[in-house]
Amino acid sequence: MSRYRLIPRLLVLAVIGGAVLWAGLHREQFDPAALDAWLSELGVWGPIVYVTLFAVGTVVFLPGSLFALAGGALFGPVWGAILNLLGATIGAGIAFLVARYLAGDWVARKAAGRLKRLISGVEAEGWRFVALVRLVPLFPFNLTNYALGLTRIPFLAYVVPSFICMAPGAVAYTWLGHAGREALTGDASAIRYGLLALGLLAAVAFIPRLFGSLRRGQTDWIEPEDLHRQIEGGAAPTVLDVRGADEFTGQLGHIPDALHIPLGELDRRLDDLPSRSGGKIAVVCRTHKRSLAAQATLRAAGFDGVSVLRGGMERWHALGFRVVGSHAGEK
Repeated sequence: MSRYRLIPRLLVLAVIGGAVLWAGLHREQFDPAALDAWLSELGVWGPIVYVTLFAVGTVVFLPGSLFALAGGALFGPVWGAILNLLGATIGAGIAFLVARYLAGDWVARKAAGRLKRLISGVEAEGWRFVALVRLVPLFPFNLTNYALGLTRIPFLAYVVPSFICMAPGAVAYTWLGHAGREALTGDASAIRYGLLALGLLAAVAFIPRLFGSLRRGQTDWIEPEDLHRQIEGGAAPTVLDVRGADEFTGQLGHIPDALHIPLGELDRRLDDLPSRSGGKIAVVCRTHKRSLAAQATLRAAGFDGVSVLRGGMERWHALGFRVVGSHAGEK
């Protein structure tokens, strides 16, 4: 890259870095009451200014939860939720674009090893990964915005799921902020608002377990009979055996032409496998427990069409299908 083209990028990064540092040092001075008074003086421009401040705050790593609570207190549960969601989405979009166009090329050149596989896995999941990290509040919101900008996820596939999946959290925090303000004024309905917000936050916190259950239920199996039929017909997937070396040539032997990569070496030998798109893989171990772990690793690395041999080599052997390399000889 030309030195003259690099200078504007460095200047922008320096400005953003300085703003992040200033925001971190003055975070305690964020005063919702003072913000309320100032926005009231702006009249109809108040909501626009608030959304702008929320977006800028997101870019410079100010806590989004503080803005969300303030939005509920300042604008009420409905308009507050709308404005909070707009501010968070705009700020997330700006951070994404900053990362993509100021650092994305550099990261793409330097990415290797685990970082490269992580980025490939995120890109393979696409909008589904974005939806997950927005629904699960355990992921740092501000940092995630920049991190996703370093991948090649299309902007719309990033911003649309972000807008939709940030809505539950935005509504919950907004209603909690509104409940707090109503409680200070002595309004008994504040208890109802507060309980509703806490209930929604509890539902959002349950989402990670739900996603985990759904992911576990998405195992793609291949039956030994089907794999044997495909091998005999010359249209078999790549058979990946993830057992140890002693098992690969041990009593149960292995499926003819199987590619042997022990599970512990899999993340370091992904380049030995067929293309991530279109190359089908059938994973096999002694039963299928290690194969399930291998399937998860391959999916995270962006491989499609990965199935697990149900029952593993024990069932393959019990059905009498051909193996090679066993102590009992080829059969």
